[in-house]
Amino acid sequence: MKVAIVGASGAVGQEFLRVLEERNFPLDELVLFGSARSAGTKYNFRGKEIEVKLLQHNDDFKDVDIAFTSAGGDTSLEFAETITKYGAVMIDNSSAFRMEPDVPLVVPECNAQDALNRPRGIIANPNCTTIMMVVVLQPIEQLSHIKRVHVSSYQSASGAGAVAMAELEQQYRELIETGECKTIKKFPHQLAYNVIPQIDKMTENDYTKEEMKMFNETRKIMHSDVRTSATCVRVSSLRSHSESVWIETEQPITVEAVREALQKAPGVTLVDDPQNYVYPMPIESAGHDDIYVGRVRQDIASDTGITLWLTGDQIRKGAALNAVQIAEYLIQVNGL
Repeated sequence: MKVAIVGASGAVGQEFLRVLEERNFPLDELVLFGSARSAGTKYNFRGKEIEVKLLQHNDDFKDVDIAFTSAGGDTSLEFAETITKYGAVMIDNSSAFRMEPDVPLVVPECNAQDALNRPRGIIANPNCTTIMMVVVLQPIEQLSHIKRVHVSSYQSASGAGAVAMAELEQQYRELIETGECKTIKKFPHQLAYNVIPQIDKMTENDYTKEEMKMFNETRKIMHSDVRTSATCVRVSSLRSHSESVWIETEQPITVEAVREALQKAPGVTLVDDPQNYVYPMPIESAGHDDIYVGRVRQDIASDTGITLWLTGDQIRKGAALNAVQIAEYLIQVNGL
């Protein structure tokens, strides 16, 4: 098994290295690719140093079985044919192919089997906020069909990459030391001591691209007519995203039934004792694989509504881990 990581020097690329090693992924050889800026950099994997190669249009992917790509949509679009032409399965973390009808969009807890039908040799990894939400929606869907979802996300700086995390830390230093925030590059406004109610560009309907991803991707993953209305907000935490979710089902379901379903669900940890101040927070979910869920309660504004809070590490389950789980499923089912 030969595996490649494209975009190895980025935040998600580095998480791929950690996840593959932690899970003892069954590979014999790992190759790393990057831009001219990162080519030549060396990273340790299983006690060996691996040098990042320059990503080029050549035959470097000839013997690759699986390629994890996380170098941005433009790079994925440009190099998809180069990566897949000799049979490699490209598991792409960008938004480039997510809504293409001939590219499966996969969260293993929801629709793992979709990964088996990949006519272009590409499997798309969904948006991080969508992944986290559908892992929690899936067990509730088994209780009663979900008609509508309203969600507000609270997304950390790390969702915009390692450079964004560094910018947030720099802003705090500047404000503490000088009282003035001078570094505003990655975000449209100062993020430190602030929240920004916009993630990605605005579309014509005044929803952002991030919010529309949650609408469209949820329907594709769950094979459902569910309608999702999202407001995505950047908050000044460093890592892990959170979401406040309102769920409307066709039939009334009890809080007890939801809690029981979530306790049994793969990839979910229920942390729910609000009377004793026990609920999940991003500072606790960072670095962990599961999506943590709490504040499960009956929606007092709807007879068929359930409200809950979730948090998860979007670099792990929201990106690298989900992609690795897709690859593990392929190996388990048909040896790839």
